Amino acid sequence: MAPDKSQQSDGYLYFPGCSLKATGIAYEESLLTLFRLLELPLKELTDWNCCGATTYMGSDQRQAFLLASRNLSLARQAGGASIVAPCNACYLTLRKTMDYAAKYPEVGREVHQYLDSVHLPTLDEPVTVRHPLEVLYTDVGLERLKAGVVRTWAGGPVACYYGCQAVRPYSDVDRDSNPMRMDEMLNAVGVKTVPYALKTKCCGASHTGTIREVGVRLSYILVREAARQGAKAIVTICPLCQFNLDLFQTEMRKTDPGLQPVPVLYVTQVLAWMLGAAAKDLGVQRCVAGADAVRGWFSAEKGALSHV
Repeated sequence: MAPDKSQQSDGYLYFPGCSLKATGIAYEESLLTLFRLLELPLKELTDWNCCGATTYMGSDQRQAFLLASRNLSLARQAGGASIVAPCNACYLTLRKTMDYAAKYPEVGREVHQYLDSVHLPTLDEPVTVRHPLEVLYTDVGLERLKAGVVRTWAGGPVACYYGCQAVRPYSDVDRDSNPMRMDEMLNAVGVKTVPYALKTKCCGASHTGTIREVGVRLSYILVREAARQGAKAIVTICPLCQFNLDLFQTEMRKTDPGLQPVPVLYVTQVLAWMLGAAAKDLGVQRCVAGADAVRGWFSAEKGALSHV
């Protein structure tokens, strides 16, 4: 497939963040594979550091801004006017830092002083922070995704789950009320989606590691509702959401023994599979809940290449 004319000619700078190198590695594996299939050059930012994320924002916002600003400055130094951040927390923290540095003189002054002190470019010229979902929807588009389909989906209908950070308070990824871009892209490649009113409700985030019963309860509500709507899997764009919804289903069944396993996939895994990727390149073997079902959906037998 030839690159769309709207693609950046010099490719996309990629900020993986901590999760995509650890618990969310399947997200990175499938993202890189999908971008290769679409012939979208993706270059990892050199010497990136933790974005500051939600824990820093909750305890020391200033420190979070400084951590995030270093990554933005490195992107500027590399000649990038934009940077792609797949993790919802990274996306929000980087985006918020750029926004606050521009809008609030005190934040901008501290950020610029810090960058000067470590001999990095200041952020006088903005760096646009983008999410892969927005890149796929606007730079690639539904028609191009549809034209690239070579498989029939064997997994049944899915529930699209965005998490609470990708669409609020900024709406470039999708609208904050009933976002539908993920549904539209999956429908375009032949994957049916179910109505899912909880698609932006919090999964519990880091509460699963701090106030465990609260975090697990919030994740359980999401899994239960997806199953109630007839979804055979949940598809998401956030590594922490995927972790919580996938890893804690055994614990959820302690209070709800009737809860059936609901696999939790990344949208990049499903899209890349439908466009012809090999399962070994998508990290699907890392799924925990419903692992046997996932192996079946992404098997050579059920996913044989065939133009549809």
